[in-house]
Amino acid sequence: TIDAGLQKKISEVLMRRLALSSSAKGATAVAIEPATGEILALVTIPSYDNNMFSTPSARQEYQRMERSALNPFFNRAISGMYPPGSVIKPFVAYAALEEGVVTPRTQVMSTGSIVIPNPYNPDAPAVFRDWKAGGHGIVDIYKAIAESVNTYFYAIGGGYGDISGLGVLRIKKYLDAFGFGTKTNIDIMGEGAGVVPNQEWKERVLGAQWTLGDTYNVSIGQGNLLVTPLQLTRAYAALANGGKLMQPLLVKEVIDNNNNVIFESRPLVVTTSADDEKNLQAVRTGMRQTVTDGSARRLADLPGAVAGKTGTAQAPRGATHAWFASFAPFDDPQIALVILFEEGGEGSAVAVPAAQEIYQWYFGDRKK
Repeated sequence: TIDAGLQKKISEVLMRRLALSSSAKGATAVAIEPATGEILALVTIPSYDNNMFSTPSARQEYQRMERSALNPFFNRAISGMYPPGSVIKPFVAYAALEEGVVTPRTQVMSTGSIVIPNPYNPDAPAVFRDWKAGGHGIVDIYKAIAESVNTYFYAIGGGYGDISGLGVLRIKKYLDAFGFGTKTNIDIMGEGAGVVPNQEWKERVLGAQWTLGDTYNVSIGQGNLLVTPLQLTRAYAALANGGKLMQPLLVKEVIDNNNNVIFESRPLVVTTSADDEKNLQAVRTGMRQTVTDGSARRLADLPGAVAGKTGTAQAPRGATHAWFASFAPFDDPQIALVILFEEGGEGSAVAVPAAQEIYQWYFGDRKK
């Protein structure tokens, strides 16, 4: 199913931008056709040349690459598990709309942080900050997605003030519905499953009790939440196609020596458990405003109208991970595209420019 031209273009863009980065350890991108689940591109960098194994020095080259700190044999696209940061917010927003925690008209005052009293130490309350000092002012769900307003998602995720919040169990219910926390069963080996944590997981794995702060962190894509780039791309394809979670496909068909088709894949809908079109459209509108008015404005003038979400996720060490997740065109989605620069910095500053190059080629320059 791979689109060779797109695969090559994405590889070129990511390699060039990696070379310019002072911190990024690697990069990956996945592109999926939303209607079918067919994988149009699957790029992981650093990588290697398969021709290496046909040379007399194959063993030495293999050993050298195996020892490399860049880990070229690691397929970041399907095996890498990363905190998603703000690219998870559209799914939390959808959950809040579905559960009636908020409506598209619900407004929240963003002042830059929320403060939670500490029952054990009244003099040391917990402060959960937004990325923007002073806050974003009055925010509805569209602005919250477009400007990535952390305090809005703290409120709809864990509750604050007059907003009851989803709670971790309902957040997990919807993240599970979009395919997070389980393998996609792509037709190659080595896939990671990711982690969608809850109380039971934390007690079993970490031996600790769940806290409100844990729920707040999951609501903005941090804490112990981990996703693969493939999972995220499939989930964005589901936002684009009306809520159908598709089986990712790499093998389109197999033919024998006489050109007889001995296997042909068919699009397979895994589930449609998150398919309320009104609420999906509200989320998609917020993602479109990310491009027209928010953190991805440099994509506003592309030949195809893009809807997307930037993400900057804290990493266990080093710089932050830079994400951009998207689909296009907005009114007739043909491609869902996710880009990640591992420890690459800010999503809006690093991943969005790469997406701009790729989409410009895909909808514009390629056709010239």
